[in-house]
Amino acid sequence: MKHYTLFELINHFLIYSKLYMLHKKEGLKIKSLTQTKLIVIVSIFLVLFDNYSFFKNTFDVYPVQSGNIGFLISTGLVLTALIIFLLTLISSKWTTKPVLIIVLLVSSLTNYFMNSYHIIINDSMIRNTLQTNLNESMDLLTLKLVLYFLLLGVLPSYLVYRSTIQYRGIKKESFAKIKVILITLVVIAGCILIFSKHYTSFFREQKPLRLSTNPTYWIYSIGHYINKTINNGPIIVKSLGTDAKVTNTDEKHKKLVIMVVGEAARADHFSLNGYKKETNPLLKNENIINFSNMYSSGTSTAESVPCMFSVFDRSCYSYKKGICNENVLDVLKHTNAISILWRDNNSDSKGVALRVPYENYKIPEKNTICSEGECRDIGMLVGLDKYVEEHKDKDILIILHQMGNHGPAYYKRYPKEFEKFTPVCKTNQLEECSKEEISNAYDNAILYTDYFLSQVIDFLKKYDSSRKTAMIYMSDHGESLGENGVYLHGLPYFMAPDAQTHIGSLMWFGNEMSKEINITKIEQNKNKKYSQDYLFDTLLGIFNVKTKVYDKKKDILHHWVPLKK
Repeated sequence: MKHYTLFELINHFLIYSKLYMLHKKEGLKIKSLTQTKLIVIVSIFLVLFDNYSFFKNTFDVYPVQSGNIGFLISTGLVLTALIIFLLTLISSKWTTKPVLIIVLLVSSLTNYFMNSYHIIINDSMIRNTLQTNLNESMDLLTLKLVLYFLLLGVLPSYLVYRSTIQYRGIKKESFAKIKVILITLVVIAGCILIFSKHYTSFFREQKPLRLSTNPTYWIYSIGHYINKTINNGPIIVKSLGTDAKVTNTDEKHKKLVIMVVGEAARADHFSLNGYKKETNPLLKNENIINFSNMYSSGTSTAESVPCMFSVFDRSCYSYKKGICNENVLDVLKHTNAISILWRDNNSDSKGVALRVPYENYKIPEKNTICSEGECRDIGMLVGLDKYVEEHKDKDILIILHQMGNHGPAYYKRYPKEFEKFTPVCKTNQLEECSKEEISNAYDNAILYTDYFLSQVIDFLKKYDSSRKTAMIYMSDHGESLGENGVYLHGLPYFMAPDAQTHIGSLMWFGNEMSKEINITKIEQNKNKKYSQDYLFDTLLGIFNVKTKVYDKKKDILHHWVPLKK
């Protein structure tokens, strides 16, 4: 199975262009075909041109040698038969062409992303894609993506569109469809029986291989996404923690806590955790507690952010549970003693801040610190003094959702003066850059986060004598930077590398807040394994909220032996 380079794609485009011009010049007509023949042709095309990742991964596990050759050939036959089977099921006089065109167009795009970034198109990735705004989507647009779309999507779709389908009578079409379905099932069953030894390990032990089949897996993922997302009737949000009350209130020193939700910041690129590059020169001089062994609840923003603020652990969280239950912000709001504000310089809150004040700081109209088409995280601090003054009689929780290290255009995530590590990858086509260039661009973005967090701490220090102040920083997930050919994030949790789940996390406490909690004990446990599952109860604990839903064992600040994961 050949992996087409950019030059080869352009060459193919020229060849197709010549054929098309010849077609126009000679007035040739595309030969009429039956539905079955057209489906078979398209299925073979999809297997040959849109499944490089699947075959490459399969060849890596089952090397091309005498004992595997028959099995490897059979995987192509099984995949072709499966695609034919699926397309035949939904074929009809009115649906065949539209369905084939949609499948070709979408498969060309999924093919590009799987080949270029080694990602899996599962239901979480689909949700993340649908919740990504236009500016973030533009970071993924490349010439290579356009060529994939034109050559493997638009061109074959045009040929399908121009083809003439011979529609026979209902009886003949039905008989032909049944015959095709039976043949494909026989081919699939026969291949599995003949190479049962190989397929036993393929199905039981090599699940990741099946996740890279195109278009079968993304079609399955869309169905799974719809099943998890669509509700029968209006969404009813279940109340949570309505009994919440703030205890041990200090009228003299109200609390001011800033929770910073990071973006794609992996722990092993923090110099606080021993990284060779000095990416945290400012934070190292602050009296922070660095949690070196913190893990995310998911591998994408759409999954991690709502999960980390929910009452559910990663093991039992689902999208439907997230949207049908209130979260920790709602519980804090029920106290009527805590003012809450969410400021966002990312895509959005992923549904977390639907019932609390929300401000979009990704637009210049709101964020006063924007440059080179990018609104900076530091702009979210502008005007916060006014907010604190307006809510001086209450405890305050402010959530700042960073743009952070959002990829693949890491070089856009920081101002020019933070370009300390060079040379830098200055394209969103990461596969065209060296590992050093990618790492440098990513590390410069971490360096800017270091500056941003130090500025948050400086902001809080101004109130250290009048309020109990604290900052909590926790990234939403990590990021792959080309290790083993994998880029970005979003792989299924069970197969995600440590780089996508091991995240940067730290806390800072002002003088008055330090008197209330046992800093020594927290320091002693800072290197033990924690996860975002602890955030819910930690936020309740830091505000001394009493409620039935509070679990002291999962409050990082008020228990000393982290739960085993």
